[in-house]
Amino acid sequence: AGSSGVFRMRQFTLNMNIKYQRPIVELKTWHNFEALLDTGAFFPVWTADETILEMLGGTFLRKDITFGGFGGRTKGNLYKLQSMVLGDLIFPNIHIVACKDLRDVPFQLILSATMFQNLIYEIDDKNHRFNVTIPDDESNIRNLRIEDSNGRLHILCHSA
Repeated sequence: AGSSGVFRMRQFTLNMNIKYQRPIVELKTWHNFEALLDTGAFFPVWTADETILEMLGGTFLRKDITFGGFGGRTKGNLYKLQSMVLGDLIFPNIHIVACKDLRDVPFQLILSATMFQNLIYEIDDKNHRFNVTIPDDESNIRNLRIEDSNGRLHILCHSA
């Protein structure tokens, strides 16, 4: 807060692709991919071919992890990417699950609500925008990793 007590929050906007009825964000600054915003998703999920993820510097961590969602349980491979940039947000060493079951979707990535933990975000469907506000007490550098605890996957996300 400044001397006036007014908070200055950082904001950025990503465009949504108007040809879909679902909130699919254009990631122009990150390899020109498209990503579905899924406020019910727990993990970021890669839906394109895993060789592309590896070409982006993805490191394979674990095979056939089971996770819930998409109307049931499915399996995927756990990867770590050196960095992912979404607007002003930077995700260093981000964990992501690659899921072969979702190959025929029109986007390469599912963005999970956990990626935006403690941020303010708005899906503006009328104007085809995804607006994100980073409060002053949060960093734009987001640490997100998936961990296994007693056979259950959970996600940790905090700002730097």
